[in-house]
Amino acid sequence: MTVGIVGLGLIGGSFAMAYHDAGRRVLACDRDRSTLDFAMMRGAVDGELTGDNARECDLILLAIYPEASIEWLRQNAAKIEKNTVVIDACGTKRVVCAACFPLAEQYDFTYVGGHPMAGTHNSGFKYARGDLYRGAPMVIVPPVYDDIELLDRVKGLLSPAGFGAFHVTTAEKHDEIIAFTSQMAHVVSNAYIKSPTARSHKGVSAGSYKDLTRVAWLNPQMWAELFLENKDNLLHELDVLIASLQQYREALTQDDMPRLIALLDEGRRIKEEVDGR
Repeated sequence: MTVGIVGLGLIGGSFAMAYHDAGRRVLACDRDRSTLDFAMMRGAVDGELTGDNARECDLILLAIYPEASIEWLRQNAAKIEKNTVVIDACGTKRVVCAACFPLAEQYDFTYVGGHPMAGTHNSGFKYARGDLYRGAPMVIVPPVYDDIELLDRVKGLLSPAGFGAFHVTTAEKHDEIIAFTSQMAHVVSNAYIKSPTARSHKGVSAGSYKDLTRVAWLNPQMWAELFLENKDNLLHELDVLIASLQQYREALTQDDMPRLIALLDEGRRIKEEVDGR
């Protein structure tokens, strides 16, 4: 099996290591030639992915930004073989799927939207590791929702990564949920750390501070693109949060102990309902 990987950041680099460790042939490309050279020297990549050898790939993983993924596929679609499966790893799905499904149909290969639910607040190949996806969920957005044969094929192609579960959904549903589970967490964390008090927290902070601020350390260019591509869903979640925060503020302003207890208990109960203890 030969896998082609476009982009050797944290996501693409981790895919490269996982596939190479599993004994697969890995071809890759990156906009930074030094990153590709280092990945080959490191032993995670066997050679450069080009337009000429893309047809040798059984699987091509697009591990770059959504617009860049679309552009790469537009430029190389005619060079991809019929039996090749192309999967993106972008954080939003509507924009990339809307552009890539028609390209796959036009040039007669298979494209599937994907989103590996794993990562860290660090970016770049130097933070990549071969076990990043071990046991993690993988979201799949297929062109046809109930194509069991295709889903089995995709699971087989992705097996070297070691995903623990596969979740099949639509691009629309993915973006609706990811606005809450991921994008909002990054917005809140990034906004929270802007308090002037943050500069004097040392010695008076522990786990709560660390948990809430971990993803404030983000890639601004990537997250700005993802936020704007999913702004309708993200704006909705922001409005819900702002309305909730206003309730806490009013209870504090009015010294309303029963109301404050009720708000806190409501949040505790909902957490227990959706995630358990």
